[in-house]
Amino acid sequence: MFLEAIYHRPRKNWSYAYDGTTIHLRIRTKKDDITEVYALAGDKYLWDQTMEYIPMTKLSSDEMFDYWECEATPPYRRLKYGFLLQQGQEKRWMTEYDFLTEPPANPDRLFEYPFINPDDVFQPPAWVKDAIFYQIFPERFANGDTSNDPEGALPWGSAEPTPKNFFGGDLQGVIDHLDYISELGVNAIYFTPLFTATTNHKYDTEDYLEIDPQFGDKDTLKKLVDLCHARGIRVLLDAVFNHSGKTFAPFVDVQKNGMNSKYKDWFYVRSLPLEVVDGIPTYDTFAFEPLMPKLNTENPEVRAYLLKAAEYWIKETGIDGWRLDVANEVGHSFWREFRQVVKKANPDAYILGEVWHESSIWLEGDQFDAVMNYPFTNAVLDFFINRTADAEKFSFMLGKQLAGYPRQASEVMFNLLDSHDTARLLTQASGDKRLMKLAAMFQFTYFGTPCIYYGDEIGMDGGHDPGCRKCMEWDETKHDKDLFTFYQTLIKLRKEHSALRTGSFKFLHAEKNGGKIAYLREDDNETILIAINNDKAGNTITVPVLDPSWTNLWNGESLNAKQGQLTVKLPAFGFAILKAGK
Repeated sequence: MFLEAIYHRPRKNWSYAYDGTTIHLRIRTKKDDITEVYALAGDKYLWDQTMEYIPMTKLSSDEMFDYWECEATPPYRRLKYGFLLQQGQEKRWMTEYDFLTEPPANPDRLFEYPFINPDDVFQPPAWVKDAIFYQIFPERFANGDTSNDPEGALPWGSAEPTPKNFFGGDLQGVIDHLDYISELGVNAIYFTPLFTATTNHKYDTEDYLEIDPQFGDKDTLKKLVDLCHARGIRVLLDAVFNHSGKTFAPFVDVQKNGMNSKYKDWFYVRSLPLEVVDGIPTYDTFAFEPLMPKLNTENPEVRAYLLKAAEYWIKETGIDGWRLDVANEVGHSFWREFRQVVKKANPDAYILGEVWHESSIWLEGDQFDAVMNYPFTNAVLDFFINRTADAEKFSFMLGKQLAGYPRQASEVMFNLLDSHDTARLLTQASGDKRLMKLAAMFQFTYFGTPCIYYGDEIGMDGGHDPGCRKCMEWDETKHDKDLFTFYQTLIKLRKEHSALRTGSFKFLHAEKNGGKIAYLREDDNETILIAINNDKAGNTITVPVLDPSWTNLWNGESLNAKQGQLTVKLPAFGFAILKAGK
């Protein structure tokens, strides 16, 4: 028994309240080393009467470790606990202090979850578990009002996108195409920034309290939000609180008045005058971009201004939450206050941080509800698109992440395959729509909320920024109708089957040096098995199952298990979504 590989701590993803009555416990062991794990749990004040052994199941695995999990429902909302680890006949009891060869005589030195205080329970908005997002880059989606076109705007789609050209996309254009969005089936929209700025992407905010005139105004946004809500579509806006734009009035004042500016402490100024020396600005910025000076969110006046903006747009227009740009470079104390302000304005608001890496420090219930799940993106692309990871490696990449976050965070994680910041999915797949479909199919049958980047559903391509920011194609003769129907079907299946949204997730098969995977999504209502053949040749997958009868939700085919084994025949780059029962 490799005791040095065993790890648990009584916080974060290892010991947390899932709801007001349930505590999730997890422990890590060396891969394939431990055969059974139990949580030894009870109330510290009634230990003899309440102590029980709770079996733990293997949640996931990676290259080096297994991760075990169980649920405890303490009757008095507090828990003392340890672990019993078995390797065959060998047993060890793990306390907070030591490993023992005999059961602990009393709970004094066990781990503790002191009390499930309601205020401490991390509760992301429930609606997000049922959401399917559609990301819109407003300048490039549709031009519905030519009277507000910026100077020099080009005819729609008449040129390749560049960092500086404009085509006149606006909020009226989105309103005009809500029927299309509803036909696709999505029920949430994420907009990149809408506020006054000089660029086509609007990440250089000039005024956080005004809609950019090229998009419309506050009334236009309010009309759009109301129309979306009438169709059951939520609306998420983009907040750029890490930095402003160079034309932001306080920064202009510092440029003009230097040390005499009352706004000089709104930014991180290293030296005056504000200038660029050998490519490096004399003030902190996003990256080294002079157009985007970094805001000092520790400054009380800056905080008050930004928090006012966050509250203002929720109250004035009824938006359903915020996506937070460059969220990992802003101080944690600001995000904690931000959460309090936003949740007071709308307790059901979704707070989504842009973080491209492991994010558990932001997902403890006091800052974000979720992050843009780029580790998921990387895993899916490595397996399905780049083909640099085999099925086993893919399962390890996801297994590590599943164990790293509380379940309620995983349930609302923002799962994307491309965006305005990356090459489009079809381009990354070198135009192979079979690979694109497999990646999207996995995205829609996994934990978290999937997001489609505008135009992917009709076969739009494009390399990295600015290539990924083409004008939306509205000529239906140029739409890939088969791809659109594919996405419609995925969305419909996800909406119809709760297990695909919130059911448990378990890999049943992940082939070493190959492309076959099978996994189970299961809740109290249904059991769904997904089998995928990410290979250019046809294959079969055989997995152990409990149910004898299965129905393919994609094509209606019936399958039967034999002696507890289900064999699924799959064509090249094929898949099956199978529901237990007839």
